[in-house]
Amino acid sequence: MIVIVTVGMPGAGKEEFLNVAKKFGFVPIRMGDIVREETRKMSLAETPENVANVAAQRREQHGLGYWATLVVPKVTEKKTIIDGTRGDAEVNIFRHNFGDKLVTIGIHASPDTRYSRIMARARGDDEYTLEKCILRDQRELKWGLGSALAMVDYMLINEGTLEEFRQNAEKLIKKILEEHGL
Repeated sequence: MIVIVTVGMPGAGKEEFLNVAKKFGFVPIRMGDIVREETRKMSLAETPENVANVAAQRREQHGLGYWATLVVPKVTEKKTIIDGTRGDAEVNIFRHNFGDKLVTIGIHASPDTRYSRIMARARGDDEYTLEKCILRDQRELKWGLGSALAMVDYMLINEGTLEEFRQNAEKLIKKILEEHGL
């Protein structure tokens, strides 16, 4: 078994990395999907504000690792990729549960690059002004995202073309699979 966890700011390229990993047989678990599902269960509209509030409320009520505790039982495949870890408390829960089967990958892009990508993808939970993107970044950094990024096993910089990033992601995944005998 191998579990890859991606860590990165919104718009850094985690979803693109996940898409590459799926080509290698990794089954994705998106932490954001779990937050959005919880938002819907509360009969709230799936707006960026509601999703952010639900995520923050649960962390305040149950601790910064709350969402990771919901993910752990969902990891049942030989190769799993968990997308969207937001802090070191979540990474610590994954490390505790998966030990040497866990590989953390940081994905980094500059704020300007990330903002351009967020505007282009127009996903339901995205912020659509630079000011809202900055507030989102600040909120997620308070959850320990910076600490999680500082402690990753591997770091991919995503400032070039999409094709360059995909090639780098493939190389890294091949290396990780080889190191884990898969």
